[in-house]
Amino acid sequence: MEFQKISSPSLRDLFIEQLEHLILSGKLQVGEKLPPERQLAEMMQVSRAVVNSGISELEKKGFLTVKPRSGTYVADFRRKGTLDTLIAIMNYNGGRMRDQEIRSIFEVRIALDTLAAQLAINTISDKNIQRLLEFVNQIRDAQDVTTAIESAYEFQHEFALISGNTLIPLIFQSFRAPIFNMWERYCELYGIEELYRSNYKTWTYIRDRDTQGAIEWIQESMQDCIDGKHQIYYSNEFV
Repeated sequence: MEFQKISSPSLRDLFIEQLEHLILSGKLQVGEKLPPERQLAEMMQVSRAVVNSGISELEKKGFLTVKPRSGTYVADFRRKGTLDTLIAIMNYNGGRMRDQEIRSIFEVRIALDTLAAQLAINTISDKNIQRLLEFVNQIRDAQDVTTAIESAYEFQHEFALISGNTLIPLIFQSFRAPIFNMWERYCELYGIEELYRSNYKTWTYIRDRDTQGAIEWIQESMQDCIDGKHQIYYSNEFV
């Protein structure tokens, strides 16, 4: 077994993390002006270089807006954010996403998976069908949640690649972290067997080259996680 070096977060990382938490918790409101960099550095006992670099990164993530000759303001990350913003939201509160973010990811997945099904199923080869089954069987045989999730991800990412659309697998890949987080929650609540059952059913429609059936199942299964019996929200635990 290889042991990897343990490293502590840098002051810049800690600065970014603290401001993200202040913004996501609402302690810093949208439109609120931050103290000047020199004052922030003194208050947080870090160098101005740490503050300047951290503010620059938070601006890229959509959390802050820097206005020349005016100052730094808290931005509306829902309008300015990127995928990095989503990951920061996911990591906030111990990795527990809020209901709105979970629901939004499922809604995006419905659109992406539906398009992949429309593009892939009519022309998919027997070889690719068999390859997809191997990933599904790996979910069934998984001895732990991490292995099951990795196999489910490979199954769905491979299907996105088979669609032939350049952007679908790239977008899917960019959602890797939140997707893993959500499937981990799903397995925690409903078990690996249920994750296998859902993906196996998707595969059966692919095997039968039933595009409409696959689309209907994708929409049904995702909607079930949004407002059906397989919801994965943490809201009841946010007390």
